[in-house]
Amino acid sequence: MKILHTLPLLLTFSLFINTLTLHAQQSAAPRIEKKSYDKMLKHLLSHTVEEISVAEAAALNEVIFLDARAAEEFEVSHIQQARFVGYDQFEMSRVADIPKDAKIVVYCSVGYRSEKISERLVEAGFQDVSNLYGGIFEWKNQDQEVVNEQGETEKVHAFDRVWGFWLKEGEKVY
Repeated sequence: MKILHTLPLLLTFSLFINTLTLHAQQSAAPRIEKKSYDKMLKHLLSHTVEEISVAEAAALNEVIFLDARAAEEFEVSHIQQARFVGYDQFEMSRVADIPKDAKIVVYCSVGYRSEKISERLVEAGFQDVSNLYGGIFEWKNQDQEVVNEQGETEKVHAFDRVWGFWLKEGEKVY
């Protein structure tokens, strides 16, 4: 008789645990190739906006890439067709022509600055904004193309020597 009384409780508890597990799997940050880089990013970032992996972002057909680095970083190289929006000097006027329902991927070197810009875009009503997990460093680490005014390049601005540690592929520029 006791089993019949506890059965609904056990079923409810089981459903609750399954829901928590599914939510944890869905909200986990996309994985990147180097576990140490992933671990650093998990602590550095707030994970307050949707995150997208390099593989997922590279597979998108209709996407607007926004570069949230400094102008000199963007000039060294950036993702093809990316739009410079900056970080310190970011203003909403730089994205005023982008439809609120457009697919937007924001990136910087590793993802911190782009996360902050992504938060501002979401607050402004943009509906489909993702932060590129691992930033342009992971983009290049996974052999994705970067360009500058002359075309494809191997150069990537590594921000500084401390952060540049995480850029394993390409030619570091400081």
